[in-house]
Amino acid sequence: MTDAIIPNGCKSNGVVENDYFRKGCNPLAETGRSKLQNQRASLNQQIIKEMRMRAGAENLLKATSNNKVRDMVVLELSYVNSNLQLLMEQLEGLNSSVEVYQNLNIPLIPLGLKETKEVDFSVPFKDFILEHYSEDGANFQDEIDDLMDLRQACRTPSRNEAGVQLLSSYVAHLSLVESRFFTPNRQMGIFFTWYDSFTGVPVCQQNLSLEKASLLFNTAALYTQIGTRSDRQTFSGLEEAIAAFQKSAGVLHQLKETFTHTPSYDMSPAMLSMLIKMMLAQAQECLFEKIALSGIRNEFFMLLRMAQEAAKVGEVYDQVYQSMIQTPIKDNVPFFWSTMAQVKTYHYCSLAHYFVSTALLDHQLKPSDDEDKQEKALSQLYDTMPDGRSPLDILRDKEERRRIGKAHLRRAIMNQEEALRIQGLCRHLRNIDILKDILQASLKRSLAKFEHNTTEGEFTDYMEAPDIISKTEHRAEPELPAATKVKVKDFFHRLGPLSVFSAKQRWTAPRTVRLKMEDRDLGFTLKGDAPVQIQSLDPLCYAAVSGLKEGDYLVAVGDTDCKCMGVSDVIKLLKDVDEEGVDIKVVSMMDSSSQPMPTKSATYSGGLPKTYSMICLAFDDDKNPKARKVAKKPSLLSWGLKNKHKSASTQSLPTGDYSAAMSLHKQSSPLPSAFNDSGLY
Repeated sequence: MTDAIIPNGCKSNGVVENDYFRKGCNPLAETGRSKLQNQRASLNQQIIKEMRMRAGAENLLKATSNNKVRDMVVLELSYVNSNLQLLMEQLEGLNSSVEVYQNLNIPLIPLGLKETKEVDFSVPFKDFILEHYSEDGANFQDEIDDLMDLRQACRTPSRNEAGVQLLSSYVAHLSLVESRFFTPNRQMGIFFTWYDSFTGVPVCQQNLSLEKASLLFNTAALYTQIGTRSDRQTFSGLEEAIAAFQKSAGVLHQLKETFTHTPSYDMSPAMLSMLIKMMLAQAQECLFEKIALSGIRNEFFMLLRMAQEAAKVGEVYDQVYQSMIQTPIKDNVPFFWSTMAQVKTYHYCSLAHYFVSTALLDHQLKPSDDEDKQEKALSQLYDTMPDGRSPLDILRDKEERRRIGKAHLRRAIMNQEEALRIQGLCRHLRNIDILKDILQASLKRSLAKFEHNTTEGEFTDYMEAPDIISKTEHRAEPELPAATKVKVKDFFHRLGPLSVFSAKQRWTAPRTVRLKMEDRDLGFTLKGDAPVQIQSLDPLCYAAVSGLKEGDYLVAVGDTDCKCMGVSDVIKLLKDVDEEGVDIKVVSMMDSSSQPMPTKSATYSGGLPKTYSMICLAFDDDKNPKARKVAKKPSLLSWGLKNKHKSASTQSLPTGDYSAAMSLHKQSSPLPSAFNDSGLY
């Protein structure tokens, strides 16, 4: 799986690295994972077709009263439901496919990527740009194409960190696009369709919440695929797998906390909670494999440590299994998943009992051994000691050690036999030879050890071994990956700074105003960062008579767009204004009173509910900009002058060194320079 890249000749504002625009994988590549994803897409299309047929048949069944027609519809519905059941089983089979990712260890479970339909942003975005920003949407066709190409690439991300960054960059762009084009009180007419990963049922919405949530789910799924394809026969591969599953759990936790009302079943809180537990359980399993990779020494303390580590893995998988069999989840979770969790619960529990039995049977307390240390280790192994004996008594009594050790062996054999029995119940698990070989090898090892420690004619002891306390030195925890926090350049930055030119702000159409120099003064000052704003406008100057207003935003000087220019850059453009003048374009922010009143239900601004009472507080007559008096600001050149009125010879444009503001007044302020507002200059 390699990334397709476009050379420098292609225009792009997307994820740029070394002058290349990173794309997704080739969807036509004949790889194992791409075949699975193509099968998933095909099944989703068949499922939606059958669901439409079922909906039509059900509507006809409600509408008709003809018994013959009703009988035919009922028969057709039975066929449709049968087809749907078969398609669901095929989709479950895809979710149970693990051979593509691994074949040397006990398989781990990856998540499949959610499928989506193509989306065309062109017409809605062009219309919105023309209506809201008063610019020709055709001029932004390249930016719209870049956004659509980035979304298309996210459908086939590469199975590595580059693929994660690709998904994260699109999520970052969505936040910018949402601020540019999407408002709470208006629908853009863009429908985002995503298919449920478990049922194949499509979910369609017009807001970006479904899009963002589905991308986060796919990011988590991509991490699971990175983890399952790692080489778990090496330390580096195990570390990669551990990190990938912990990051997957972190992304799923973020999805659960951020999007609490997603309509898709695979992103419901109950399902996400189960998936988080499953990812952490798989990370814990990889931690156990990392400890055991270098070999398990046949030492008393090492065996007890591995027993508790194995018990921890069995415990977390038991929690996963208990989550899978709950009512909201068990109907749609693949049977392969729940069976695998149950098999691993018994398998690792049997390993824990085998390690304890080996420690008790193969190691007798010697005079050179540290009794206190062994006593402490054994006391931390159980909640209650067998038969109420003290740890030291068990360690000193050879027969008691042998008796308890054989009890642990019997329990290990029982768990391994149960794991093999459950593995045989699932058709997909029966086809995984490596799993069956590992389970059978563990059982044979335990049976051989039990036979070795059993003498002929010995009475059967029915003592039951106590449970082992789980303990781990490294607990798997959710980890939010840094790769999900990507800084991107706004595709639509030519519309102006997002802090000002956003969808929530309403603007007048750009107005053309003629500026002329009068006594080397234009009659106003400028303030703010990009875009600059008109301040201290002289109501008698030529610009004011031509239609310039206090508080207008300057968006163009002549043919030069200056929405993204600061004060110093705009000053340089205005320095060369002659007596004939120059045309500028300005826009005015519309008053809040001109915006439509919200509906009775609470609207949302910044994630917080805004009710009628809060909105009415914003309509304050005292804060109406029309009611304010024009307060003149002094010219920069009047600073330090003792005279209250400046002469005509001092009226000139400031130089480029004054980057903070621009003064274009005819008269100076009556206040001394020490009282001037330095923040405005």
